[in-house]
Formats: sequence, structure tokens, C-alpha cells
Amino acid sequence: MTASASPSPARSSRTRPSRRSVLAGAGAGAAAAVLPAAAARADGSGEGAPPVEYDVVVVGSGAAGMTAALTAARRGLSVLVVEKAPTFGGSAARSGAGIWLPNNSVILRAGVPDTPEKAAAYLAAVVGPEVPADRQAAFLAHGPRMLDFVMANSPLRFRYMDGYSDYYPNLPGGLPNGRSIEPDQLDGNVLGAELDHLNPAYMAVPTGMVVFSQDYKWLTLAAVNARGTAVSAECLARGTAAALRGERPLTMGQALAAGLRAGLLTAGVPVWLGSPLVDLVREGGAVTGVVVEREGVRGVVRARKGVVLGSGGFEHNAQMRARYQQQPIGTQWSVGAKENTGDGIRAGERAGAALALMEDAWWGPSIPLPGEPYFCLAERTLPGGLIVNAAGVRFVNEAAPYSDVVHVMYEKDRGAPGSHIPAWLIVDQNYRNRYLFKDVLPALPFPESWYGAGAVRKAWTWDALAGQIGVPAGALRATLNRFNAQAWNGSDGDFRRGDTAYDHYYTDPGVHPNSCLAPVWVPPFYAFRIVPGDLGTKGGIVTDARARALRPDGSAIRGLWAAGNASAAVMGHSYAGAGSTIGPAMTFGYIAANDIADA
Repeated sequence: MTASASPSPARSSRTRPSRRSVLAGAGAGAAAAVLPAAAARADGSGEGAPPVEYDVVVVGSGAAGMTAALTAARRGLSVLVVEKAPTFGGSAARSGAGIWLPNNSVILRAGVPDTPEKAAAYLAAVVGPEVPADRQAAFLAHGPRMLDFVMANSPLRFRYMDGYSDYYPNLPGGLPNGRSIEPDQLDGNVLGAELDHLNPAYMAVPTGMVVFSQDYKWLTLAAVNARGTAVSAECLARGTAAALRGERPLTMGQALAAGLRAGLLTAGVPVWLGSPLVDLVREGGAVTGVVVEREGVRGVVRARKGVVLGSGGFEHNAQMRARYQQQPIGTQWSVGAKENTGDGIRAGERAGAALALMEDAWWGPSIPLPGEPYFCLAERTLPGGLIVNAAGVRFVNEAAPYSDVVHVMYEKDRGAPGSHIPAWLIVDQNYRNRYLFKDVLPALPFPESWYGAGAVRKAWTWDALAGQIGVPAGALRATLNRFNAQAWNGSDGDFRRGDTAYDHYYTDPGVHPNSCLAPVWVPPFYAFRIVPGDLGTKGGIVTDARARALRPDGSAIRGLWAAGNASAAVMGHSYAGAGSTIGPAMTFGYIAANDIADA
């Protein structure tokens, strides 16, 4: 099979369904029902109802699920995607859509000095022995093939994120300029009316602009940096050109999800929206289908060859988070798709699957703004800010990989007194005059709603700010004095901020001698509440190198595969680089579908 294998129509291998094949509850305890024909129309054409038996049923229309479905369809299998949400794309559509894939064709064409040996050494150093070597090897071997397949079978193209360092560039095989890619600009018109069903982005792109994920680094600096100004103009020019061409330009997660969905449309793969998984159908120790709810009716969809769970994590399931994860924790601090409540993980567990990494997530320091948390990237690493805990002292390198920062927030016994949750990001007016903060332009006031929600505090002296955030004034003064002295010298002797290429990515190259560090000294001063947010959970079904779901004894469950955040992450407790969620999700979706097709 090649990446550009000619498509077989999705309906070609379907058989006429029998009444027995649509009886709900086989192995699942649901009442007998037939899925409504109107609800089961394949592609929005309104003509007829497809069978309720397919070779492959994919649960979830995120990056993992749609890649698996596209692969299976192009291997000549009949495929159905069932999606809980009324939209497609899941968390991937909301994301910046960085994709970490060593040795892929995009980065090699860009001259990135990657090799299989470097990638293997780096991944092993990052994740350690907890993740089986064969799973690591499978990801590294199949990732580049997956990307070429996606480009051959969808309108997606990708760009190298030059300079976005691997998160641990000092480890063996780490690359200071990075391995990450992101989707190129895509015209949403390729989807026609289906574009209206795309899950919205987490943060909307400014009106009239076409912005790539890599651009945000420079847009943040547009007020003080010539390249930032130039990038802003370039984003506006792209938007203007797209408008003149009559396009609906998409980038980042919107482009990724739309491009995969366009591939499914071309391949004739139906996607049932608003159709949550109820359970897996189990017969004779094997998974043979799914029970789904469609227009209020439960029914069985048989899977002749297999079911792929790409249904996301459990970040919005308060009971599961309380059961598996440390306190304090909150579903309201996650930016993952709100439908991610662990449905596939729980169904897999009921089918006998082992679970792992349930205590962990794709963490990131977040500000609990009203309505939705803000996943804090550049703001905590720009010069002129620092993070303190309840004792008013620093406890972490603020520019470290975001997952690491939250891991330290939960480790209250690492030498810094006081609780680290919540913590406070403290900046001054000099910082505010220079940098974009979320979508608030430099020097402009923050919305009053931020203050009303307790997400930000403002004061004209350090002591007054300490009083507002409830930390000891003397300790905060001492911390700021020590930090400022180190910032003037350009060397953080306490937490080594600025020691790696990654530390310098979201910083200000106009600040010397260390672009990560500047003193906090110009009033008024601001403090932002920092909580352990996340992009989604990373624990789930244990899988092998073929993406097969495994029982606790290591045996594979016949008929069941899992990928993405429904499975335990190949990254283990760590995070190799930007896109360590989506890169493996797509790759193991691809692996799963090929394993099914090869059987």
C-alpha cells in the first residue's frame, strides 16, 4: 500500500444489513432499535440511508479519528465516523495544530538536520523506559509515512515551524530549531456547507488576518520589534489577498480539521454528528461494533473488522478527574473540547482494557478568565514577569515547557515553602506597554470582567499587590529584589531561566543580555492568577505498537484499537515538542487503520 493508493468508494464493500445486524444491545444491554434513516444519511446529500454495518467504525472526529478513517477508506474499507458533538474536529480544531513528527518530508525539505538515530535518541531520553521501545519506534517509523499519506489524500499542506525548539534541546538528539510543523493556509470553501459544522477555534484569528501558529510569537512583540511589525503586516496582506480571491482562509487547528474532513468527503466517508458512543458491542471476547445514540434512539452499528476509539480524553468529566488526578483540579480549567468526558476510555475499560497515565494531562499554566481559561504561553516567559506561590517566592523556571511548570505546581515539597496552587504571574507597566497579552493590545486596560472574576489584580506598590493576592509582603519584596538583581545581570542563578533555546522562544530579542529576563519595577503592578490548566488529559487505554487495545495481562482485545487522548500517550509523562499531542494522535490513528486493513 502506498500513500497515494487509489481510493475505493466507501460503499463498495458494504453488505445489505439484516434485521439481526441492527438489533441494539448485543453485548451492551440497550433496547432493540433501528437507527433512524434520516439521522443516518451519509454525507448531507439527503439521499437514502447507509447500511448500519461497516468494516470499520471510528469513534471521534478529531485528528486521530479522522486520520484513521481516511486511512481505512483509502485502503478499500467501508468506514463510518460517529461523533458525540454537533461539530467535527474535537480539540484538534480548537488548537494551534503544531505537529511533532521527526524526519517528516516537510522538515527534511526545509533542511532540518534530523536523522532516525537522532530522533530515537531524543524520544528515548524524553519519555524514558516507561513507554515501551516498540511503541516509540512505531511512532517514529510511521509518522513520516502518515504525513505523506495525508497530503496525498487531502488538501492539507504543511509548514515548518522554524525556530520552535524541541522542548529539551540539550538532551541527546534534541534540535534547537525544532521538528514541529503546522498546517498551511486552507480555503474553507473546499468543504462547502459542511464548513458550518467545524468546531470553532479556541481563540479566533483577528478579523481580516491570516495568522499561523508561529506568527503569534512575533505578533506579541509587534509594538517593540521590527520583525513583529512586519509579520503583522504580512498576516493582514494574506487576509486581504484571500478575501479578494473569495476564499474563507483557515489556519492552525481549523485548517487541520477542515482538511481531514475534506479528505473524508472525497473518500465518501460518512460522519454522523450528534451521535455519542453509548457502549461497545462485545461478543465472544471481541469487540464487534458500537452502540450509538442518534436522534434520541439507540442502535447498533456493526464493525466487521474493527472499532477505533479516537474519542479524546476525560478532561471535562469531574468524577473521573477527582478519581484519578491530584487536587485541586477543575474541568473549568481545561481548553479541551467540552464533549471530552472519557466515553471511549470507560467503554474500553468495560471491554477489559487496561488504563495508564490517568493521573496526567497535557498541562499548562492557565489564567481562569471569565467564560474560558487562557492557556498561558508567551505571557509567562516574556521578560519582565515572574511567578510566585502563596508564600510570595519563586518556585520554577517560568519559561520551562508548560507541562513541566504544572508538574512542579503539584509538587509542593520541592524546597519552596507554601502552596503552588494557585500561583501568581507578576508583571509591571513596562511589560504591559511592550507586549500583547492574550488579545489585549499593549498599554490598553484589561477588561473589567477579568478583575471581577479575580483573574487579575492591580496595585501601585509591591506591598499593596501582596495584600491583594494574599501573600506575605516582606517575602514578595525579597523575591522581587532578588529577581530584579538577577534580571539586570541577565542570569537566573535560582532556576536557570534562559539556559536553553526553548526558554528563548517566546521572549523579546531586543532585551539584553538575556531575552528571558527584565526587572519588574515600573508601577502599576499586575498579578494574574495561575492554575493547572490543560489541553486535555493524556491517560487512557493501554495500546501496543499496532495501536491495539490491551488487557492488563498484555493480551490484545480483538476488534479494538485506540489512538489520541483516548489512549495512554506515547510521550509518557513528558512532552517532546510542540505538537506532541497531535503528531502521535494522527500517527497511531494511521497505524490502527493499516493494522485493520492488513489483517
